Amino acid sequence: MAEKRRIPEAELIINPNGGIYHLHLQPHQIADTIITVGDPGRVPEVSKHFDSVQHKVLHREFLTHTGYLNNKRLTVISTGIGTDNIDIVMNELDALVNIDFETRTVRDALTSLQLVRLGTSGAVSSEVPMDSILISEVAIGMDGLMNFYELQNSIWETVYLEAFISHIKPYFKEIKPYIASADPALVEKFEKRYLKGTTVTASGFYGPQGRTLRAKNEFKNFAEVINQFRHKHFRISNLEMETAGIYGFGKILGHQCLSINAILADRVNQKFSSNPQKIIDKMIEESLEVITTS
Repeated sequence: MAEKRRIPEAELIINPNGGIYHLHLQPHQIADTIITVGDPGRVPEVSKHFDSVQHKVLHREFLTHTGYLNNKRLTVISTGIGTDNIDIVMNELDALVNIDFETRTVRDALTSLQLVRLGTSGAVSSEVPMDSILISEVAIGMDGLMNFYELQNSIWETVYLEAFISHIKPYFKEIKPYIASADPALVEKFEKRYLKGTTVTASGFYGPQGRTLRAKNEFKNFAEVINQFRHKHFRISNLEMETAGIYGFGKILGHQCLSINAILADRVNQKFSSNPQKIIDKMIEESLEVITTS
């Protein structure tokens, strides 16, 4: 049997208290079912529904609450904005359950986490109404994160991605998108309740999503071009900044992932929700019900 690789100190950084570097969490402080949110302020909006909270840990933009709801142990953690933070959160959550911190080696028996993202998003399809809730069945990343990892795609994912690249190539050549899908079992839990769609994950909020303030965009009419894409029965439904990275790591590391999106903006008609908190609260309450009862 080959000797296990010992992960060096500069690659796996463990704090003096035994916690992982950025999240400052110790292995016993997270559950196997994890809800991710972008905003640290949204963590207590989720955990206020818990029956009890045992752990509260804050470091930088990463706030974690772990407790129980309906006898199910749950963790809710803020990731901050963007897939650069997803790179940190997904790697460190995986390390907490699948790496022995004493020996710095990968455990023989691996744990598959269930991760549900509760996020906000803007629709680029008239079929996705503002103030609706949508699950991302597929995500296409335009942020570049997964180009640093070995992500294997299915045949249909590869065909889908090639069609998307062909569509955007005349408008924007210097980009290498990637594709990843949600966990089918999690999709099945939520698909009767919410819309399904394909999400594009962007590397920023303004230019990378086609917004223009003073800086001029290289990719002109971004939202319109994305809206025009079709592949069989698929079309792009919404834009946000984390989902494709989460799905990519889910596939690479063997975790079950789903992204749920509160649609706050209508990019087709350039409108924004008049009561965003109402739809966010609805998403949180309904998602917790599904997670803890199904």
